[in-house]
Amino acid sequence: MERKQFIKTAITGVIGMTTFSAFKQFTDSLPREQQLMPVLFIGHGSPMNGIEDTEFSRRWAQMGKELPVPKAVLVVSAHWYTPGTKITAMDFPQTIHDFGGFPQELFDVQYPAPGSPILAKETAGLVHSTQIELDHDWGLDHGAWTVIRHMYPAANIPVLQLSIDYTKNAKYHYELAKELYELRRRGVLIIGSGNMVHNLRMVAWSRLNEENYGYDWALDINDKFKRLIQNGDHNALMNFQSLGKEALLAIPTPEHYLPLIYTLGLNNGNEAISFFNDKAVGGSLTMTSVKFG
Repeated sequence: MERKQFIKTAITGVIGMTTFSAFKQFTDSLPREQQLMPVLFIGHGSPMNGIEDTEFSRRWAQMGKELPVPKAVLVVSAHWYTPGTKITAMDFPQTIHDFGGFPQELFDVQYPAPGSPILAKETAGLVHSTQIELDHDWGLDHGAWTVIRHMYPAANIPVLQLSIDYTKNAKYHYELAKELYELRRRGVLIIGSGNMVHNLRMVAWSRLNEENYGYDWALDINDKFKRLIQNGDHNALMNFQSLGKEALLAIPTPEHYLPLIYTLGLNNGNEAISFFNDKAVGGSLTMTSVKFG
């Protein structure tokens, strides 16, 4: 069976709505308390988590079973870093293998989830602080598919990606995220995919398999990030450069941290906050993830 035919067959009855007004009518019919989807920040770590049975991938799979079934998933991935903001708007996003030096088995993975041009256009219309470009060239990078394929292995839920504008600061991304809040009411699961502590230059490669191995500074700043998240101190988290040397070591470049900022912006301030996969890897990485709502 051809790939497009497979996808069309798999999603029959799930997204058989040809206009966003139909999509909105469907989600508006749900009770209000069921409409507000949780928001996730997920530490995605190594691409190998996409194919390996690890404690991290098992937790992702369990999370997919615990959450309400979303009408679509929107991922803000550390690995789509662009001038300006873009959103994938194709019917069938490609699976992008944006890495090197891994086993062929990882490159062979295809995650044939559909996209949703209608939802992409509507999402762009929600944002007034900037113009979001509808993109037909990107797809699903490993910040998205390595996680989502464990959560929704049937690949029958539309998945879109939103890029991160590297010309803007954390405050800008926080405010942009607030404009996406309405998607939560419409049954869209929004995921920020990165890592709170992500310093590849300092990884202790020989200790990758050591349980919860983290340098003191990495563990200290990870705990500080968690306290600030729990206390709702978003300003401190946006101004991470002022959190000391440990924060600068944890965030030598901001692309893996900014997906967290999006999830903070989507938090309405009255939601339960819980952490999962709260482990260090290789000294200078943490897989710590957060569920809001």
